[in-house]
Amino acid sequence: MKLSLNISIFLIVFLMTEGELYALTDYKIKKICKKEKRELTCIKNLKEKRSNLQKGNLIEIPVIPYKR
Repeated sequence: MKLSLNISIFLIVFLMTEGELYALTDYKIKKICKKEKRELTCIKNLKEKRSNLQKGNLIEIPVIPYKR
């Protein structure tokens, strides 16, 4: 009984937040690209990746190592 309750609560929460997990606004994109040399190219690439992700296509996400 407890297991089925936990699973149902998890599914409800997951379905409610499914569309909002990968949202990247234009403001966030501009904020990320301010530090780049080619700001317009960065903005264009991130907007393309966002649209591909919203369509359900796979995208490649680069991993940037942390510098101390």
